Amino acid sequence: MASLLVVDDELSMREFLKILLEKEGYKVFTAPNGKTAIDSIRKHPVDLVISDIRMPGMSGLDLLAAVKEIDSDIGVIMITAFASPDDAVTAMKNGAFDYITKPFNVDEIKNVIRSGLSKKSTVSDQEQDNSFPEIIGQSQEMVKIFDLIKKIAPTPANVLIYGESGTGKELVAQAIHNRSRVADRPFVPITCSAIPESLLESELFGHVKGSFTGAIADKAGLFQLADQGTAFLDEIGELTPIIQTKLLRVLQEREFMPVGSTKTRSVNVRIIAATNRILEEEIISGKFREDLYYRLAVVPIRVPPLRERIGDVPLLVDHFLKKYANILGKGVQTISSYGLKVLMEYDFPGNVRELENIIERGVALESSNIILPENLMLSIHRRNQQQPLEKFEQPLFVAAMNENELFERGMEDILYQLEKEMILHALDKAGNSKMRAADLLKISFRSLRYKTKKYEID
Repeated sequence: MASLLVVDDELSMREFLKILLEKEGYKVFTAPNGKTAIDSIRKHPVDLVISDIRMPGMSGLDLLAAVKEIDSDIGVIMITAFASPDDAVTAMKNGAFDYITKPFNVDEIKNVIRSGLSKKSTVSDQEQDNSFPEIIGQSQEMVKIFDLIKKIAPTPANVLIYGESGTGKELVAQAIHNRSRVADRPFVPITCSAIPESLLESELFGHVKGSFTGAIADKAGLFQLADQGTAFLDEIGELTPIIQTKLLRVLQEREFMPVGSTKTRSVNVRIIAATNRILEEEIISGKFREDLYYRLAVVPIRVPPLRERIGDVPLLVDHFLKKYANILGKGVQTISSYGLKVLMEYDFPGNVRELENIIERGVALESSNIILPENLMLSIHRRNQQQPLEKFEQPLFVAAMNENELFERGMEDILYQLEKEMILHALDKAGNSKMRAADLLKISFRSLRYKTKKYEID
């Protein structure tokens, strides 16, 4: 049974929360002020503290600092008046897990408490398989890939890894090599689309001196460098028909001929290829050789997009936070619960690579120890389009479809009402939280505060 401490100078609020939370199965202590709360925590350790910010004597912010000094693992949720969101932001930056505005929604406080408690209880659960440090993930989809890697890595079978850009296909290839019988031999990657067509043959197979203008010396190609090891061919779908034919020879005969040479060279190399294309369709259209496909795809592995393993986002966020806090020399330690919620609801068209970029930017922009939603800067043009958008039921949106009335009212009047109604709708969806409404509207908190004053929205 999780234990909670409710701290509020109002007796009615303490009693209300105690009754509410005990019905949810929690053990609940209460305290009328910060000093009593500290004494209570020392006598009865708790998992979570729910405290008002504005209290006589010791404020909620002072209590937050004292609680973290006693036990930094105790989660603290702040309750703030609707008119004082700045205090809530300060609390978040000082280590609070989340905040709730008065008057609050009962379901909202239940959800925030559950999130706060689950953050503590799942720290150990979020530890992934330590045998795969290259790949961050514990979802069912990734566990299947880990199992497959363990099975195929010791074999010499060629592997085709496919999936969207940014999913981590090269990391999977590296993991296979690291667990193979040639792990001590070279792992040589090459991105086929990054090399001009005229130079790709030379990069793959090497060339001899004088074979073309600029070939001033013999040069070893990818396959020679990867001999007895692993060659990783990324974006294999970009290969021209001529290169495909020569690659097929390497796979069938275990030999190749450098550009300009008349002698073949033997090679023993395992090939792992990757693509973000659907090669079966490329075969039908005549752009990719079917025989080459079957030689490459002895073992096919699909790496799922991040939106299909959204449960791995918290692990990835934690990994990238530590990475970029260290690289950039910043004191950022975590992300706010609502910031994480925003990420969990995002579509990630750029997959893991996009998430890494978002966190790197968030760490760079953040001046405190916690990343807040406004520093995530998600692209508004890349939200999940698979989920149907809610339709506004305000009269304006119907009226705006009538061209005559639209021009009769004029642009200024239309835009004034449209903006006001969007703000009201966002506040309603966000449970009157301006911070969350601002995120829904893709504007800063300051902009929303100015606009609510402008439109006299209380």
